[in-house]
Amino acid sequence: MAKSQWMHNIARIMMVTTVILSATVATAAEEKKLSTAEEGKKIAFDRAKGNCLACHMMADGVSPGEIAPPLMAMQARYPDKQKLFDKIWGKPGVELMPESQMLPFGKNKALTDEEISKVVEFLYTL
Repeated sequence: MAKSQWMHNIARIMMVTTVILSATVATAAEEKKLSTAEEGKKIAFDRAKGNCLACHMMADGVSPGEIAPPLMAMQARYPDKQKLFDKIWGKPGVELMPESQMLPFGKNKALTDEEISKVVEFLYTL
């Protein structure tokens, strides 16, 4: 076999191997798709995103703040998910505690409506 033919065959084998490996990685990523609540937890725990841990204690939270109420029994505290969403978003007419320093995450565009919905889903697991 000529050297150029041999190189061509090696290149084809490498290309096919790359395609197979890419498909395998994509399939593994799809299998690890997070639930909405898990995505919300990532946002809530992310110090650069939701940063709920800066002020609130939560189950599994590392180095939580203590200046706001612990986030627990959220379904009992907020039976209406929309009211919890509105509070996090900062909707007009939704009263925060007068001494609260909570950022209105939606109003200030710190989080999108979709991200806030995911955080609400996570908080409902607490």
